[in-house]
Amino acid sequence: MNSQQALDMPLPALPRAFNMEFFKQNGNLWFAETTEVVSASTAKVTGFGEMIVLGGYSYLGLNGHPRINEAVMRAIERFGTGTTGARFLTGTISLHNELEREIAAFKEADDAIVFTSGYMANVATISTLAGENAVIISDQLNHASIIDGCRYAKASRLRYAHNDLDDLERQLRAASGAAFRLVIVDSVFSMDGDIVDLPAVSELCRRHGAYLMVDEAHSTGVLGATGRGIEEHFGLPSSAVDVKMGTLSKAIPANGGYIAGNRRLIDFLKSAARGFTYSGALPPTSTAAAIAAIQVIRDEPERVQRLQHNFTHFADMARSLGLSVLGKGTPIVPILCGDAEKACRLALYCADHGVFVHAVTSPVVAEGAARLRCSVTAAHTIEELDRCAQTIARGARELGLLQH
Repeated sequence: MNSQQALDMPLPALPRAFNMEFFKQNGNLWFAETTEVVSASTAKVTGFGEMIVLGGYSYLGLNGHPRINEAVMRAIERFGTGTTGARFLTGTISLHNELEREIAAFKEADDAIVFTSGYMANVATISTLAGENAVIISDQLNHASIIDGCRYAKASRLRYAHNDLDDLERQLRAASGAAFRLVIVDSVFSMDGDIVDLPAVSELCRRHGAYLMVDEAHSTGVLGATGRGIEEHFGLPSSAVDVKMGTLSKAIPANGGYIAGNRRLIDFLKSAARGFTYSGALPPTSTAAAIAAIQVIRDEPERVQRLQHNFTHFADMARSLGLSVLGKGTPIVPILCGDAEKACRLALYCADHGVFVHAVTSPVVAEGAARLRCSVTAAHTIEELDRCAQTIARGARELGLLQH
């Protein structure tokens, strides 16, 4: 078979949610091209002009912060734009060690390890920790990177119903004979915007002798009085979570992912995690940006407070306009539409009226539970948030989606 024949081979059918023709026909905005970031809350998008961005992850509005930009320029001057290899070989620069110290201090852990993405942090860590004699117990709505990490692991896998503590305990008892049990859960669930009951989950793990891993992609920089995350949010000690995972691409406007924990855990991952050993090191630019961002979060706690005020205001406003709002107490504010086509058409209506927000459909969410997933940031003004809510409500009214 020559190369052209290989290219001509039929590809497997895609799920509808990833079928580009479905999205094109129904007005979805996946892969829309941003040509310029105008401000921390607005951008120019090809075909639509300047829009309020209501679907991004820059929760604290730090993308473009002068301190972060300056740190990146200094890093380029010192180290260039890339590294010369994997961390285990020639790729480690002083900024990597500095970032890991900053993360460990921020998460009140002994040490930390940085990966090239949040996805890789989950896949590499889970597959490394959970060997043949282990059992993984995972919330059924955990992120895809957790699911893939579980698939790569040699451990047996169990799932428990979303946020169902009774079912979690049943699974813990079912796995009581395992040499190692690892419970994995998101802190904030990215499609529903709800928060794990960490006090109860941590207590169950302690009672049954299981280790607890929490993915804080959407809670680091977001929850807690100073943005330190899920443990601070609930007033728990740092020992409540054994394996603390987070990303460097959301509230922290860089790239990469991390694991924080005790020194033995981090030393083990640096020695054994293939996604760390065999990946090129995080570039100096992302590393410097992440260091500076953590320092800004520490020095400007008012950003966290403004974020929390903003997402509460937007959710309340959306509900008052008759929209069906899921979740509570996080920047992720899903507007339930039900029908996938109506969700896509509502996203297009919003785009035509200056609001950049995406529809999410099956199989990312359950069939019949399509939604707009709105992401509120500290950079949004109250006027912008009110305009967004009113725009969504007008479009929903035209599509027959309003509750009243």
